[in-house]
Amino acid sequence: MKRIKDHIEGRYPDSYTFSRRPVELVYYAKFTDFRIAIEKEKQIKKWSKTKKQALVDGEYAKLPNLSKKTF
Repeated sequence: MKRIKDHIEGRYPDSYTFSRRPVELVYYAKFTDFRIAIEKEKQIKKWSKTKKQALVDGEYAKLPNLSKKTF
């Protein structure tokens, strides 16, 4: 919650969210290791908007089919 509060208040002027305030938390997950949390955050940031929306909506079964893989 501290991190969200910092973004809402504009504590990080160089951050992506600074010019996109107010920030709204729409999804979160708990991790036992902060390194895994950072890894997952970076992974999700690379996803398409459609795939992120499926995650927020709890449509987990759709996630594998929304990957941008081309074979």
